[in-house]
Amino acid sequence: MNRGNVHIPRAVRERSRERFLMAATAKLAVPKLLFARTPAEVTKASDTRLKRARSILKKIVAVKEPRTVENTLVPFDELLVHVTETGLQGDLVLNTHPEAAMREVADKAYQAARSLESELSLHRPLYDAIAALDVTSADEETKFAMFKILREFRRSGVDRDEATRAKVQALRDEITAIGSEFDKTIRDDVRTIHVAREELAGLPEDFVAAHPPGPDGTIALTTNYPDALPLLQYGADHDARRRMMWEFRNRGHPKNLDVLERLIAKRHELATLLGYAHWADYVTEDKMIGSAHAAADFIRRVTDTADARSREDYAMFLARKRKDVPEAKDLDPWDRGYYEEVVRTEQYAFDSRDLRPYFPFARVRDGLFETTGRLFGVRYRRVKEAPVWHPSVEVFDLYDGRTRLGRFFLDLHPREGKFTHAAAFPITVGLAGRQLPQAALVCNFPDPATGPALMTADDVITFFHEFGHLIHFILAGRVHWSKNAPGEVEWDFVEAPSQMLEEWARDPATLQTFARHHETGEPIPAALVDRMKRADAVGRGLDARRQMFLAAFSLGCYDRDPAGIDTTALAKETNAKYDLVPWFEGTHLQCGFGHLNGYSAIYYTYMWSLVIAKDLFRAFLERPTILDREQAAKYRTMILESGSVRPAADLVRAYLGREPSFEAFAAWLREAA
Repeated sequence: MNRGNVHIPRAVRERSRERFLMAATAKLAVPKLLFARTPAEVTKASDTRLKRARSILKKIVAVKEPRTVENTLVPFDELLVHVTETGLQGDLVLNTHPEAAMREVADKAYQAARSLESELSLHRPLYDAIAALDVTSADEETKFAMFKILREFRRSGVDRDEATRAKVQALRDEITAIGSEFDKTIRDDVRTIHVAREELAGLPEDFVAAHPPGPDGTIALTTNYPDALPLLQYGADHDARRRMMWEFRNRGHPKNLDVLERLIAKRHELATLLGYAHWADYVTEDKMIGSAHAAADFIRRVTDTADARSREDYAMFLARKRKDVPEAKDLDPWDRGYYEEVVRTEQYAFDSRDLRPYFPFARVRDGLFETTGRLFGVRYRRVKEAPVWHPSVEVFDLYDGRTRLGRFFLDLHPREGKFTHAAAFPITVGLAGRQLPQAALVCNFPDPATGPALMTADDVITFFHEFGHLIHFILAGRVHWSKNAPGEVEWDFVEAPSQMLEEWARDPATLQTFARHHETGEPIPAALVDRMKRADAVGRGLDARRQMFLAAFSLGCYDRDPAGIDTTALAKETNAKYDLVPWFEGTHLQCGFGHLNGYSAIYYTYMWSLVIAKDLFRAFLERPTILDREQAAKYRTMILESGSVRPAADLVRAYLGREPSFEAFAAWLREAA
């Protein structure tokens, strides 16, 4: 790959060359748990790896000679990989396997791995062994890995008395189990509304064609994204949108009210046991932001920056609604997406439905490969003989020249029992000279098996976003220690690379390389893409306020003593403070807000990462084209390949050559349509 004459620091170049050479010797591990054929095989694969981890633990603790990297850190890293990958693969099977019995046993494997993780973090003899290791003369990557390992031990409470450690272990196991219950309730609660044919007015023709009436003459629409989002965006029927929003925001209710209450309470109990005021202080301590107080300040800063623009957006949408409903005093919650689309169509000559014929799924996938291949100097090879957990899953290997960098699986179409949103799932951790990284992308895009599979612009952006996670994981798959893998990067930085890749899904030059009409083959008109870019700014301020409501609500669930907390009242109160669109009375958003488990108090991270991503992207805007390979090579080397070998703030600072700035984000937020 020709990376041009871009300046990359010598130490970074040398590390990149070393990793590249190590990739050629690494092997593609077989994830046996992931490809188990029966529940018994899942259990066997999980038990085998966790038993191996315990065996390694005994050997580390039993070492009598002076502690060295070879007799302590190397086996400890192997131990971590066994435990981590058992949890990762159990989680993926839990979220994707078509058989309920397999999902159930995979959940047990996931929980067993999390339980052992917790046990290890509280294992005092293991901590003493690691702490006795002197790495003052080691390389910087090893030093940083050790820093994170010891910090994690101390944050876990390993230095507490035996009774306290036992209590911490029990609480962590409870939190894992409750969190799994919370997620399962959301995943299983797929609701349905029934509409008449005329209630689909405004929906694209192919959407209507893909939803024929049932025996009773009505059309069934589920709360899964491929049904719900188009109706809320395009559906002209006010009541159909209201009914869909009602069911969508009540997913997981009423069961998850109690589950969430228990989850919050147990996390608070754990945090206070470890000496923190509340869970929010605990969970933010090792992030870029550093504290719950700083997170609250950031949320307020974004809210203030978006305030004027959000009020303009609201007034514009309400004025348009009054043409349909003259007596309207407010936007309703089910109006936001619809009137945003109407305003874009009428005032900015842009109808997002006009884009869909140019976004058939296969072309978008191939265009994504072409774009990232050109940017980062990589290529993709389809692997047809690889095992998969469902016939619709596609498998690809990623190459740099002749060197295979890793493998990924695309599970991109909806089915019963599957994860209903979009996410990247790591499978195996990439380690220099040892094994290649593997990951899966799990989404719910239109299925080519049921029609032309035309994607919306939002679908395309989601695809690029999630693929940003995946390629970050694979390109960083040649670190020396699992603690420096991209999965260990600070959580409030992890979204930045994925948000960066979204920029190419909005770029006219990039879209014209792959977006072609599914019937005529004609490339997407430049004028249409230009209108899309202008219209993209519509509603941006209101959307930012909505995101800050979710961020403030997630923080508010965890930044106080939860005794007597009413999450519905808290959600309504927080909505009134941050979101200009009124609360939907009678709904329970928190019961279906899965991030309250996975992200807990730190939903702010999406916006924090976006601030960083806008700053990072500025360098591409200063080039003649954002497809500039020199800039992309610098970004690949200094950000993507680096994984978590240094603090994220250091990686950003080195790439920018200056301190990070809020300026690019604020300018984007104020950008007029």
